Amino acid sequence: MPLNTVIFDMDGLLIDSEPFWQLAGMETLRQFNVTLSPIQYHHTTGLRTPEWLDYWFGVFGVDKSRIPAAAAALHANVFEKIRSDANPMPGVRHALDFFRTRQFRIGLATSSPLTLAKIVTDKLNIGDYFDAVTSAGELPFGKPHPQVYMDCAAALSADPLECLAFEDSFNGLIAAKAARMKCVVIPVADQYVLPKWGAADLKLHSLQDFTPEHLNHLQ
Repeated sequence: MPLNTVIFDMDGLLIDSEPFWQLAGMETLRQFNVTLSPIQYHHTTGLRTPEWLDYWFGVFGVDKSRIPAAAAALHANVFEKIRSDANPMPGVRHALDFFRTRQFRIGLATSSPLTLAKIVTDKLNIGDYFDAVTSAGELPFGKPHPQVYMDCAAALSADPLECLAFEDSFNGLIAAKAARMKCVVIPVADQYVLPKWGAADLKLHSLQDFTPEHLNHLQ
């Protein structure tokens, strides 16, 4: 099937929010005397906050009954950081205009709550580009489960085989591929050379680097 639909992840792909998620997450864990290395942190990038806390609370033996309050505090912290200080990632307008001019349906599929999706699209003034926005926030399972991508394709009236996904995390990449979509991955710089990205159909340094030749190749 020819590609006619594109679905973007949000955090770390459209907006440089991952440093703020990491900072807020580390601040939360320090309240429980837990400190993560950068490698440990990147291992769980792309998980929803309750799942992220559940994983690390389990690893370090923290009482999991404290997850709901910790998640609410983490969200309040990171939402304000992103609203105040986060910047767009390079090439956001380039990528959105690239697909708009080719009459692609355009969607957003994020692990973050819809509240944050609205904050980000308003902050970047890109809300009008998206024909559908879906969140894994209230789904039974988040990424790497494919449901948020499948829901976005359905909201766009698209077959997943017609969809191209853009991701920055391995959990997101697996979710897109499990939904039977082509996937372009744009890893964080210090993770770029890792062999796990071989699961993607294309790996780039930036959204700005995506070209008509790449689209033709993916087709």
